[in-house]
Amino acid sequence: MVWAIGDIQGCHRHLMILLKKIDFNPKHDTLWIAGDLVNRGEDSLETLRYLYKIRKSLVIVLGNHDIALIAAYLGIKKSNPSIDPILNAHDGPGLIKWLRSQKFFHLDHDLGYCMSHAGISPQFDLNMVSQAAKKIEKRLHGDSYKAWVSSMFDKSMDHFDSKSSEIEKDRYILSSFVRMRFCYDDGRLEFKQKGAPNPLDIEQKGIVPWFDCPTRKKIKPKIIFGHWSTLGYYSDTHVRCLDSGCVWGGMMTVIQIDSKREKVVHIKCDK
Repeated sequence: MVWAIGDIQGCHRHLMILLKKIDFNPKHDTLWIAGDLVNRGEDSLETLRYLYKIRKSLVIVLGNHDIALIAAYLGIKKSNPSIDPILNAHDGPGLIKWLRSQKFFHLDHDLGYCMSHAGISPQFDLNMVSQAAKKIEKRLHGDSYKAWVSSMFDKSMDHFDSKSSEIEKDRYILSSFVRMRFCYDDGRLEFKQKGAPNPLDIEQKGIVPWFDCPTRKKIKPKIIFGHWSTLGYYSDTHVRCLDSGCVWGGMMTVIQIDSKREKVVHIKCDK
C-alpha cells in the first residue's frame, strides 16, 4: 500500500499510533511525508531516527521546519528546545545530512499524485515546478549548501521573474515550496496570513488560498501538501491538505493513495 501523511513535527508517539492503526509495514508499504518532520513536537530526535531506520520505504519532501533545522545546524538560525536534542546527538550530523538529501517536490504519474510541503506556485505548470525543484535540490545537496541556505533567509520573493538574479529566483522557488498559503489573483504570494481562509480576506485584502487562484496554471495530478494546520484536512478535486494540526492538539492524518477510492484515517492528538 502507498500512504501519504501530513506534518509530523516531532510527534513521534502519535506517528507510531497512526502507523499501527493502518497496519503500516515498511517491508511492503510506502509512506509519503509532506514535510515538517521535526520541530515543536515532543520528540523530534526519535522521529528522525525512526524515519531514517525505514528510509527505504519513504518518499519525503522538505518543509520550512526541516530547512530551519538545517539552518540551525549550520549556525544560521537559533535552535530551540525541541530540536536541541538532534543537534547534540551523536548521530545528529548523519540524520541532518540524510534530511538534506531529500526532495522539495515528488511526482508519480502512475498514481496520479504529486507532493510538495506548501503546494505548487500558481505561476508554475508541471514542467516548471519539476525543473524548479531540481534547481534548488541541487543547491541544497551540493558542497556549497551553507552559503546557499544562508542566502535564502535574506528576503522573501512574492513572484517569479525570469529576469531576476539566480538567488532571487531560488528564494521564490523555496518560499513557494515551504511557506506559501495565500496569494493574490495575479498569482503573487502573500506570506503574512496564517489563519484559515476567510471570506473577509477575499473581499478586503484580495487574497485567496493558492489552490483557488484564478490564474493558477493547470496541474493534472492531485496535489498533496501540508503546512497549513489552520486549514486542516482538506480535500477537493485537485488538492489534498494533510496537515491537521497534530502538534497543536488536533489530528494526524494519513490517506491511502494507491486505490481507486482514497482511504482517510485520522487519530486525535493531545498537545
